[in-house]
Amino acid sequence: MTEHSTVTQPAAKYRSDYRAPDYTITDTDLTFDLHDTKTTVVAISHVVRLSEQANAELVLDGDDLTLISVSVNGQAWADYHQQSGHLTLTNLPADFELAITTEINPEANTLLEGLYKSGGGFCTQCEAEGFRRITFYLDRPDVLARFTTKVIADKAAFPYMLSNGNRIAEGELDNGRHWVQWQDPFPKPSYLFALVAGDFDVLRDTFTTMSGRDVALEIFVDKGNLDRADYAMASLKNSMKWDEERFGLEYDLDIYMIVAVDFFNMGAMENKGLNVFNSKFVLANPNTATDTDYQGIEAVIGHEYFHNWTGNRVTCRDWFQLSLKEGLTVFRDQEFSSDLGSRPVNRIANVRIVRGPQFAEDRGPMSHPIRPEKVIQMNNFYTLTVYEKGSEVIRMLHTLLGEANFQAGMKLYFERHDGTAATCDDFAQAMEDASGIDLSRFRRWYSQAGTPVVSVSTAYDADAKSYAVTIKQQTPPTAEQVEKQPLHIPFDIELYDSKGEVIGLQINGETVHNVLDVKEAEQTFVFDNVAEQPVISMLREFSAPVILEYNYTDDELIFLMVNASNEFARWDAGQMLLAKYIRQNVEQVQQGHSVTLPDAVIDAFRGALLDENLDPAFIAEMLTQPSENEIAGWYTTVDVDAINQVVGAFTRLLAAEMEDELSAIYHSLTQGSYSLDHAAMAQRALRNKCLSYLAYTTQGEALVAAQYKAADNMTDTMAAMSAANNAQLDCRAAQMADFSDKWSHDGLVMDKWFMLQGTNPAADALENVRNTMNHPTFSLKNPNRTRSLVAGFSANNPVHFHAKDGSGYAFLTEILEILNTSNPQVAARLIEPLLKLRQYDASRQQLMRQQLEKLAAMDNLAKDLFEKVQKALV
Repeated sequence: MTEHSTVTQPAAKYRSDYRAPDYTITDTDLTFDLHDTKTTVVAISHVVRLSEQANAELVLDGDDLTLISVSVNGQAWADYHQQSGHLTLTNLPADFELAITTEINPEANTLLEGLYKSGGGFCTQCEAEGFRRITFYLDRPDVLARFTTKVIADKAAFPYMLSNGNRIAEGELDNGRHWVQWQDPFPKPSYLFALVAGDFDVLRDTFTTMSGRDVALEIFVDKGNLDRADYAMASLKNSMKWDEERFGLEYDLDIYMIVAVDFFNMGAMENKGLNVFNSKFVLANPNTATDTDYQGIEAVIGHEYFHNWTGNRVTCRDWFQLSLKEGLTVFRDQEFSSDLGSRPVNRIANVRIVRGPQFAEDRGPMSHPIRPEKVIQMNNFYTLTVYEKGSEVIRMLHTLLGEANFQAGMKLYFERHDGTAATCDDFAQAMEDASGIDLSRFRRWYSQAGTPVVSVSTAYDADAKSYAVTIKQQTPPTAEQVEKQPLHIPFDIELYDSKGEVIGLQINGETVHNVLDVKEAEQTFVFDNVAEQPVISMLREFSAPVILEYNYTDDELIFLMVNASNEFARWDAGQMLLAKYIRQNVEQVQQGHSVTLPDAVIDAFRGALLDENLDPAFIAEMLTQPSENEIAGWYTTVDVDAINQVVGAFTRLLAAEMEDELSAIYHSLTQGSYSLDHAAMAQRALRNKCLSYLAYTTQGEALVAAQYKAADNMTDTMAAMSAANNAQLDCRAAQMADFSDKWSHDGLVMDKWFMLQGTNPAADALENVRNTMNHPTFSLKNPNRTRSLVAGFSANNPVHFHAKDGSGYAFLTEILEILNTSNPQVAARLIEPLLKLRQYDASRQQLMRQQLEKLAAMDNLAKDLFEKVQKALV
């Protein structure tokens, strides 16, 4: 036995280096003796050698573990050596029982990976590589084992002890301790292991599956929060029903459990049969949660449940294949939300994320394909590219294949890969084989990074009655991938005549589909029998995650805002119209001129506001401008001050010009009792959108103050506070003080208050943030609090974060230095705004670089931060 440690610079891993493990584990029996500072873990595994080499070493992963003993087939084993991150065993038989005993300190685990304390309870988070903080193991997703877990703890403090699968035994012990044993019959990788122990209130229900089985449903929440779990339970039952009806997929265990915890790095985790959730995505009632919170709960509950098949029953072979489960499951949760709610509004919300922060990710130093080729820290690749762009790739497949072929592909995928660890290529192959459609060029979406730019030109020939559409695609070079190839782009179009009627698409006299297959760098499509100059609607439903370039006239965009047959296309036309004048006015501001907006543009948005045939929630989206962060992505060099000035001026202009209409609609939408049905949510969305504009008028102060005072739900309360915050109304201070007095006991609710403090547009924004960190409810140890305040400022208050003196950059670096050791995973999320230094002027670039170099010089820089800092500084 030898033991030594080494400190080395973090090394990259490459997808091309993948090789199957030399050993696998078929069964694992775990025993946890839980104590706050000294928990003992006994792991007994059945190990089988796969390698043909009899002398193959067994290399187990392990971090921050105290090794107590190692035995093979019941005999103490001395042929091992331990080094940083690994335990290597030698001279092993081909098939054996391996027993390892370790000790860990959950209370000291501030990383929130592995086993840690959350409040008064124990909790685990094992994805991606957290299980190695529990015991030495083959902690990789292509090793699937059946787990049996015994948990021992003090009965009074931890009456509930939960793990994966079904409860098979329990009993009492001396000294007030008790035990429970769980067994999961389905083989799973270690990242899907879960354990929770604590004292909870429990909401119980049942769901009868399509085959007639009754499944017990249990949601565990902190004491006193039971009245905030009902919506999560309803969302779970809706998810189970929807997955049966849309995909034919039935739940496979006797029990499904959800536990809500306050200290959690992610949104939620799909551990088999025992989902662990950030309490933000479970707890809600009308007094504590907004409509947006409710929608988030529905989506995340659905997402984690849908993982039971797309992630658990079929998992990913290696972490480079992460989008196999995440992109597909995001697509499924988006479809779930769209089927249960408003499809256009949900689609708009999804597209805003892609066009904003995901496109920004494509432009930055961490740019990567949805299937990355190289990683240092896998946690850094739980990204919008892998998730959101990954879901867009799945959506493109659905668009190209159609619902029937897509479902046939899903069925074949499960037939081939159920119970295994698969790859993105396996999924694409199943889709190709089931549909008979050649996807060879489409596969480039998995390996090519960056956002394609699609430039379109059109030409109408009145004599021939033909309309030519020429489409060129080009993907700019990205951080680690200069050469780009043409992609297979589904390009959805529609043509309209002057009356707003749809013109059927024909080529050579044959009717063609409205989704064009764009596969080459340049293609021209010539449509016949077009009787007049048409207006073209393109990239309908955002049929591909690309940037569209086309020289629309104002009249054409206004025409589409009224006449497009697709609501998303109407919204998109409005966004393009706003974008045109935002760009124009940014240039005017830079030249010292004032901001202007033509009457025709204002009238177009007035028309949308007054259209009684439109869903009020959709109208609210029509009236929402692109965010300052999304606008920043349009520029090679970002002028944060000019952008901020233009966005603010547009808001004031639209408010002034449409004040009468906004006021009339605001007052007409007064509701009675609070309801969560779509119609009520839609009315609140439009009413509060009107208030957000009216706050900038002379009646704003009175209206906002009155709404805050009269509000009987958190949606209306937060709408009033946001309006006061953004418009810097006098009533803001009193509202913020009142809210803090009322809710300081509830950190989850206070996160909304912290976010407002972080996004406060006042001149002393940073000083205000620093002062807010002294609030008794705030703690950097809690990821939710930290994200709300610190990221609220650094990611969502660009004009102050990018202050010319660099104070915003210095502040963020201070926070990162603290989190580097306590929670580097959260630190790596917060650093994102600093990584975009090349998008800013030379002075700001230098100030950002100074802070990144300061981080790079740290002796103990965590590899989560190391990877991002090094790439940004290259």
